[in-house]
Amino acid sequence: MEEQPLPHGRGAWFEGWYFKHQGEEGGLALIPAIHREKRGEWTASLQIITPWESRMISYPIGAFSRWGDGVELLLGENWFSQDGVYLEVEEPDFSLKGELRYGPLAVPAEDIMGPFRHVPHMQCVHGILSMGHLVDGEVELNGKTLYFDKGRGYWETDRGRSFPKRYLWTQCSWQQRQRVSLMLAIAHIPVGLGSFTGVICEILFAGRPIRLATYRGGRAVRWGEDGAEIRQGRLRLLVEVLERHPMPLQAPAGGAMTRTIHESLFATVRYRLWEGEKLLFDHTDSQASFKWSEVTQ
Repeated sequence: MEEQPLPHGRGAWFEGWYFKHQGEEGGLALIPAIHREKRGEWTASLQIITPWESRMISYPIGAFSRWGDGVELLLGENWFSQDGVYLEVEEPDFSLKGELRYGPLAVPAEDIMGPFRHVPHMQCVHGILSMGHLVDGEVELNGKTLYFDKGRGYWETDRGRSFPKRYLWTQCSWQQRQRVSLMLAIAHIPVGLGSFTGVICEILFAGRPIRLATYRGGRAVRWGEDGAEIRQGRLRLLVEVLERHPMPLQAPAGGAMTRTIHESLFATVRYRLWEGEKLLFDHTDSQASFKWSEVTQ
């Protein structure tokens, strides 16, 4: 398998991969990323999010490698792939070691960005690599062991110049009568001299993919730090944030990781989806992930 070079071009750029793991004893999210500042200088980082803390580890760009279609990554001593992750982080006041193995990935049949992926000069392009997969294994975080026995995983990616100045993102997987996985992102999208509110949402409901998106007629009736309401034809999605536990993260602004956002790895969120008058699900989960960020200046 051939190693991929860094992206060509000049100016600000970032690319990151988000790995989320839900287990009975807790959760863990990992964000390996590369970033190029406007001056052309490359750096790399690994952000680690738990329900209790977040940490960013910086690496020289020489510590990063990528193979194949970009889904096998090496960052320092840490390995990320479709088969799982191997972690070895040792800092003076922080450590994370262990291995998590993945079951088969649930890859969406179509690109979540649809035709928007081909719009030139998009600030940020989103991708979903797996809507859900089994996670098994264990990691040791600062001396505490986290077990993932038939846990649930999710995997996505972003690349571009900057995160949107205003956006909402939430993700959760659960098993009730049916197995469900949901991702919703809403963002302010600048295009030319104007802008619009973009919506992308993928729901895997009992094996049935359901997509709400601006390019399919979906629209955000309302959205903010307390949740969102999305309508598209006979579909109506209501997201209600009941409790948050935000942790600080660094996000790209002009390629550099200089913007601070906040993510709740384990928020309490209520999700409801209707198709016409029929309520497909009504689920409240304390292991939902939620981000809301807005630049006011």
